[in-house]
Amino acid sequence: MRRIRLILEYDGTDFVGWQRQANGPSVQQALEEALQAMTGERPSVRGAGRTDAGVHAEGQVAAFSTETAIPIKGFRLGLNSLLPRAIAVVAADEVPLDFDPRRHAYGKLYRYRIWNGRAPSPLRARTHWHLPTPLDDGAMQAAAAPLHGEHDFRAFRAADCERKNTVRLIRRLAVARAGDEISVEAEATAFLKNMVRIIVGTLVEAGRGRLSADDVARVLSSGDRRLAGPTAPPHGLALVRVDYEQPFAGSAAAFVRAPAPPDRR
Repeated sequence: MRRIRLILEYDGTDFVGWQRQANGPSVQQALEEALQAMTGERPSVRGAGRTDAGVHAEGQVAAFSTETAIPIKGFRLGLNSLLPRAIAVVAADEVPLDFDPRRHAYGKLYRYRIWNGRAPSPLRARTHWHLPTPLDDGAMQAAAAPLHGEHDFRAFRAADCERKNTVRLIRRLAVARAGDEISVEAEATAFLKNMVRIIVGTLVEAGRGRLSADDVARVLSSGDRRLAGPTAPPHGLALVRVDYEQPFAGSAAAFVRAPAPPDRR
C-alpha cells in the first residue's frame, strides 16, 4: 500500500465545493473519478480544506491510498489528462501511510481579492469581488489589527458552523493594495466556516468608513455574528497554501505558489 499526496489548483466557479454532494459536481468527485479511471480502484480522497462552492485553490492538499505501482510523475501527468480543465495537479509526492492532509496541517493561508476599480473587469469576474466605490485600505489594515492572535472567533463564523471550539490563532492578517486590486491574506492554525469571508466583509465595512478598529474589537469580544460585516462572496477567496511540519512537510510543498509580495507604496 502507498499513500500519495497531491497539490491541486482549481477554479471553483462551477463546483459545489471540495466535498462530494448530491446537488452538483465537486472537486473531490472529479478527482476520485479520474483516479478510478487510472487505477481501477475506488480510492477515497481526503482534502486539507473543504472549500465552499465558488471558492478557488492554488495549493489545496489531497491524499489517497493505492496499491498500484504507477510512478509519481505518472499520477501527475495521468490525472491532468483526465481531470476537467478547471482542476490541475501541480505536484505530487509519496508520504507516510498515516498522513492525513487535514489532521496533520499546522496552518493554512487564504487570500481574498477585491477589484476596487470603477469599471468592472471581465478578466477578474470569477476571481475578485468587484466593489466600485473607493475603499480606504489603510482603515482596513487598522481594523484587522484587533483580530491578530488567539481569540474566540464566534462572531466571525457561519450560523450553521458546527465547531464546538471556536478559538483560533491568526498568525497574520494583512491588507495590501496594488493599483485597483486589494488583497486580504489570512494565515491561521485553522478557520471556522466562512470565517475568512466574514472577516473580509467586516474589513470592507471599515474601508467604507462604517466601522473602526475599536468597533471590530467590540464585535470580536461580543461573540455576536450580527454585529460583524456581511459574508463576502465566495469567488474572491482562494486557499493558497497548507503547511506541514516534519515528517509530513515533503517536497510537494515547494511547488505551491508563494504569497503575493506586500504593497511597498
